[in-house]
Amino acid sequence: MSESKGNPEIINKQSQQNDEQQSVSGTSTYEGTPVSSADDNPTPGDHNQNPSEISFFKLVAEDFHTHDNNLFEPGFLAVFIHRFGNWRMDIRPRLIRIPFSLLYQLLHTFMKGFFGIDLEYSVKLGRRVRIWHHGGMFIGAVSIGDDVTLRHNTTMGVAHQDDKWKKPVIEDRVDIGVGACILGDVTIGHDSVIGANSVVVRSFPPESTLFGVPARRVNLKT
Repeated sequence: MSESKGNPEIINKQSQQNDEQQSVSGTSTYEGTPVSSADDNPTPGDHNQNPSEISFFKLVAEDFHTHDNNLFEPGFLAVFIHRFGNWRMDIRPRLIRIPFSLLYQLLHTFMKGFFGIDLEYSVKLGRRVRIWHHGGMFIGAVSIGDDVTLRHNTTMGVAHQDDKWKKPVIEDRVDIGVGACILGDVTIGHDSVIGANSVVVRSFPPESTLFGVPARRVNLKT
């Protein structure tokens, strides 16, 4: 048997080298990584992306309960404005929708300027998404799954200015720490945890725990 097969230190070193190579190349073994062109906008905002299995009013009630039944919780208000922005897209014809679109733009601008939460309606948002605290939040993802937790100073968006629409996909039950940055067309697998101030620039499989700059997968059991 070769030394590399039986020596844990060598195995860990090889694993770390593979991790570094993936960080540089931007590739990942996670099959959920989205494939998109720089000129292809995956979130054009031309239709209602609210969860279709529940009515608008029941969805808002669920969001209200998710945010501790607090009508003045900034996270709830941001999610409500997002839901409203999507709901209005079902209003036809477009001429009738214009007043609702103006109201949405006014509310979104207020939320962004007063509370520091920039969550465009074009982001596909799942159910029971909780925004803890507020301030310094730019949430420019392709989609965010169910039961995701977001905290202040979170940034999601493109990694480079020329990438245009290459934005993250956040799967279900992901817990995102304070100050985390998730950049580029990466996928964060379901049930993952992203540590505070981590910078994620590549995809990770489900049930990952991520820390660092750039973020790496860690095993908290060892």
